[in-house]
Amino acid sequence: MIRATVLALACLLPLAAQFSEDVAFLKRHTEVVVLTSKDGRSQVAVVPAWQGRVMTSTGSGPAGRGYGWINKDLIASRKLVPHMNPFGGEDRFWLGPEGGQFSIFFSKGAKFDLASWQTPPPIDTDAYPIASRQPGQVTFQKRIQLTNYSGTAFQIALHRQVRVLEPAEIWSNLGVAAPAGTTIVGFESNNRITNAGPSAWTEKSGLPSVWILGMFNASPATTVVIPIRPGAGPGVTDDYFGKVPAARLVSAGNTVFFRGDGRYRSKIGIGPARAKSLLGSYDAQSGVLTIVQFTLPAGASKYVNSQWKMQDNPFSGDVINSYSDDGKMGAFYEMETSSPAAALAPGQSLEHLHRTIHIGGAQDALDAVAKAVLGVGLHQIRSALP
Repeated sequence: MIRATVLALACLLPLAAQFSEDVAFLKRHTEVVVLTSKDGRSQVAVVPAWQGRVMTSTGSGPAGRGYGWINKDLIASRKLVPHMNPFGGEDRFWLGPEGGQFSIFFSKGAKFDLASWQTPPPIDTDAYPIASRQPGQVTFQKRIQLTNYSGTAFQIALHRQVRVLEPAEIWSNLGVAAPAGTTIVGFESNNRITNAGPSAWTEKSGLPSVWILGMFNASPATTVVIPIRPGAGPGVTDDYFGKVPAARLVSAGNTVFFRGDGRYRSKIGIGPARAKSLLGSYDAQSGVLTIVQFTLPAGASKYVNSQWKMQDNPFSGDVINSYSDDGKMGAFYEMETSSPAAALAPGQSLEHLHRTIHIGGAQDALDAVAKAVLGVGLHQIRSALP
């Protein structure tokens, strides 16, 4: 019955666009920088006008499928919308925290509700100038000024580099021999923020953090998979937008499974005591395994808290987040990672690296990769959620 329902819902979803079609669409509306691997099969589309974000990628050349979710209706309208402009993209640069007394999304004294929530222009609508460009990478630099809910002003020098990875480098990094018949694309953003102001950033006045979010095409058969470390207490935060229903979130041993179907607004998080430096997803409908790796400094324990309320512990936030939309913005889900809170003296910097990898191929091949990297096979992933 469940399988029949999934297949029926799958028929309602649009087929994934070719990478070349996505790039052609984007070029009708803005400048696009396409990064290419040496063999030409791995390609990554980056848009400077939207904070140097990675919009989509492919592991099969221009005719291959595009992996990123793109909000074509919003882009084609050429209009900006209130609160946030969800252009889409697999890797976008944000800064945290989102909520609380040190929020950069709420003005001083505002209610923590949707009507008052506003994404600051430097991480929503501002263009990022290109500082350098090569066939496989592009670098952006930008000066940003933001003021948090408590009135603290941050002057930030941003350095963001996006790089396409060669297949051999990806497989070596994963620690897996390349299975026959698979396609792969990987890219990473290295994001450095520097305190460009005259005063130190301290916990008393609030701290920013680097926050990277990837928006991906959802399907009824998409499951987010997050390995966690053993430990006492709950392994997952499940009440960002109300408690996540049991049918959408399951913890089994040291693995968290979350439904990424883009049909119900929900969000989860993993704190630093339990997080590992990776997460992933499997779309059983399209046969795509996605892996996200990121910088997780040893011993770091203070991460900004983004929940929409005044907080007793504003630095007890999550390292990893995953979000599923309810279709109001689009059929997408997100995988997100954050840096520690940036307690920086003037001139000091913090870097956060976020890497995204997509692997396509036969189930046997993907099953072996999932077991080696995520610690669970495809059958367990497909059957984890009711």
